[in-house]
Amino acid sequence: MREPTTTLWRPVGPRELERIRQADMRAFPPRLPEQPIFYPVLSEDYAVKIARDWNVPESGAGFVTRFEVRTSFLDRYPVREAGGRAHLEYWIPAEDMDAFNAALVGRIEVVREFP
Repeated sequence: MREPTTTLWRPVGPRELERIRQADMRAFPPRLPEQPIFYPVLSEDYAVKIARDWNVPESGAGFVTRFEVRTSFLDRYPVREAGGRAHLEYWIPAEDMDAFNAALVGRIEVVREFP
């Protein structure tokens, strides 16, 4: 029997997407020193807003990724509200990224591209 999973989304710019591709679409890259938290989000709409409104102006392109994570892994983290009820995300500490990547089920998919 397959362990339950949760679908999450992550808006990324071109650099982060390249690093995901280098990992064969099976892992997110380690956080940079100025990025102590990894923020996967709970809705595609929220990810689209970030990719379109933040990643595009910042780096010229934005992408929305979708992926599955073992629910049992996510259970140790509360869902956070970031500026509104529609803006829900997990805050995964940078030091937990190896465990987060180990909890991914299947590949990371690019589901939207901007501009």
